[in-house]
Amino acid sequence: MNQETSAPEVHLASSVRNFSLQLSPTPRGARLARLLAAEQLRVWGLPLHPAEHLVAELAANAATHGRVPGRDFALLLYVVGDTLRIEVTDTRGDRLPHAHPVAADAESESGRGLLLVDALADRWGVIPGPPPRKTVWAEVTTTGPTGSRTVPRR
Repeated sequence: MNQETSAPEVHLASSVRNFSLQLSPTPRGARLARLLAAEQLRVWGLPLHPAEHLVAELAANAATHGRVPGRDFALLLYVVGDTLRIEVTDTRGDRLPHAHPVAADAESESGRGLLLVDALADRWGVIPGPPPRKTVWAEVTTTGPTGSRTVPRR
């Protein structure tokens, strides 16, 4: 006997949206995080800047500094009201970023990622745990149906 089944109805406010995925902690995984996040932002009608850059920096940090072989990192984007929150969770909870990033040596090829996050995000931070994880998050404010960015709230 065949029975027709239907998926349960989910009623969400139109202003709440989310997107998540797990990626390998490699340069390719970080690049995919940026590309897939950019496509999701397009689908939602939100601006790519600065969110795409924030995803790129946080994912690159997870792939570089949060890498543990065999353990993926997670990307979560969600929008509540006029705030887009970007979360990247890796499995190196023992390596927390500094709350106040300092400028890298002018000759250095790396070390500026969190300075960019600090400059581009309205707010950002880190949540330790549960072990062995940590989540680095950044928020940007959006408005209107086109998602134009507002003045940062600091």
